[in-house]
Amino acid sequence: MSLKYVSQFYELLDNPHINGQKIVNILKSVSPPNAEIILNSVHYEEPEDTSQLCDFIKVIIPGTDGKSQGGHYPTLGIIGRLGAQQAQPNRIGLVSDADGSIVAFASAMKLLEMASTGGRLKGDVIITTHIATHVSITPHEPVDFMGMPVSSTTMNQYEVDAQMDAILSIDTSKGNSIIKHRGIAISPTAKQGYILRVAPDLVRLLEYATGNMAKTFPITTQDISPYDNGVYHFNSIMQPHVATDAPVVGLAITANTIVPGSETGASYENELIDATRFAVEVAKQFCWNKIKFYQQDEYDALYNLYGSLAQIQGTK
Repeated sequence: MSLKYVSQFYELLDNPHINGQKIVNILKSVSPPNAEIILNSVHYEEPEDTSQLCDFIKVIIPGTDGKSQGGHYPTLGIIGRLGAQQAQPNRIGLVSDADGSIVAFASAMKLLEMASTGGRLKGDVIITTHIATHVSITPHEPVDFMGMPVSSTTMNQYEVDAQMDAILSIDTSKGNSIIKHRGIAISPTAKQGYILRVAPDLVRLLEYATGNMAKTFPITTQDISPYDNGVYHFNSIMQPHVATDAPVVGLAITANTIVPGSETGASYENELIDATRFAVEVAKQFCWNKIKFYQQDEYDALYNLYGSLAQIQGTK
């Protein structure tokens, strides 16, 4: 079960002195020899305190027949999207915004443990997120946003990998009046400027993982456009889309009421466990070519009708 890893990383990230190296050491404690765990530390960007460091962590878990081994099975990317785990000095301890990173790290631990004990997947898995503890709190409606240690562009540079054939982007999404249930929900698939239908395979796995009817949430063209273009964004959950040609699905951790990402005591264990279980199952099935994030023929039909929408990504 994912419970022990969720609890482990919740406690680790609640520590005011947490940093990337401490997380790397924990991940390496269960890592098989062929896995890679990479730490990159970069200085915060203005308007945040540029003397602080943001630690980006990438975990690469090779499959038995994945691209890293010269094989043909696909690579899944799991991204823990957030601003920061803490908002020192304005808050004490772990804030709700940390949820995406908790799920990413717990998923990495589970998949590393599986690989170490012989449960290797067919394809590779690449898991990325970052550690930051000192950020501002930014005014936003309907609730304040956590500040970001670096720009969304910089986050994508370190968290989106060209080898990812599909991306599950995990983010706290409680600070809104759109999603009105406590649990987890998935978005429609976004690919190269198109918002496609919700993937039926992911709906099925979500229902298996939670034992409940699948919940989904809407996204708009604004949400899949660059974060710094001046238009309203639901949050940053879909931002990996602007940096990849791969299909991207958001996995939102949600609440019945509006809960600011900048508040402490607002991370819910059951939802984190469900999200981790779902992410691990998606990895198993996608890396085995048993599920799809989108239907290629449907995307091709849209492309032939309407052409490229890559300009929405800000790349053309």
